[in-house]
Amino acid sequence: MSVWFITGSSRGLGLEITRAALAAGHQVVATARRAETVRERLPEADDALLTVALDVTDPQSVQVAVDAAIERFGRIDVLVNNAGSGLLAAVEESDDAAVRALYETNVFGPLAVQRAVLPLLRRQRSGHVINISSIVGFATAPGWGVYASTKFALEGFTETLHTELAPLGIHVTLVEPGFFRTDFLDPASLLTGPDTSDDYAPTVGAMRAAAEGLNHTQPGDPAKAARAVVEMTTVPEPPLRLQLGADTLQAFEAKLDNFRKEMDAWRHVALATDHD
Repeated sequence: MSVWFITGSSRGLGLEITRAALAAGHQVVATARRAETVRERLPEADDALLTVALDVTDPQSVQVAVDAAIERFGRIDVLVNNAGSGLLAAVEESDDAAVRALYETNVFGPLAVQRAVLPLLRRQRSGHVINISSIVGFATAPGWGVYASTKFALEGFTETLHTELAPLGIHVTLVEPGFFRTDFLDPASLLTGPDTSDDYAPTVGAMRAAAEGLNHTQPGDPAKAARAVVEMTTVPEPPLRLQLGADTLQAFEAKLDNFRKEMDAWRHVALATDHD
């Protein structure tokens, strides 16, 4: 039995991971801005579930939640940084205040939670940090530029964290989901920029229309994704990156193919810049 600490647990993938961890016999500290929502949506949960209010953009709130977890269960074994916000807009047309708010939640939030939890894992010389990235954390698309940049940042520090924590017996995994049937594309969850100018209509405008049509018909099953995440923590050598969804695999394979093709085409330039 492990103790899980999950942010953004009131809906979507965070709620499903909470449900799956409880079903697997784990104890869970489920956090959200409105913690009571988690208990409302999991009325069958017993004392293995602790719900705590947490705003990842407030370091004091983070520490209070971590302290509550330790007081109740005595340890934390698995940290899931899931809380996040979305933005669908052209890069040029993304409002500065919206961009900064997105970074506060998607980048500085996970960093703050990690800073509060990692001293515990280091003392234990065990644990697992799971940071929820995205399909666009590796292969971006029109309209997702700023959101993708927050996930690129998450991927960068998580990949480094993996190398820093491995000698201490702590696993680190990036989960990279594609489009799953949650409410992420709902207007209440996804901030959209202003109406796209005519120049961006074929790219960002088309993506906006596609997202509206995809909402609640996404190909991914969040319950299956959650079970995959929980099961992944049971293997001796969990992956650094875990892709979820056929759409993610397709997008990643296409990017890797193009990356290799372009790198080979310009290899002679790279090699020509070394000292003789």
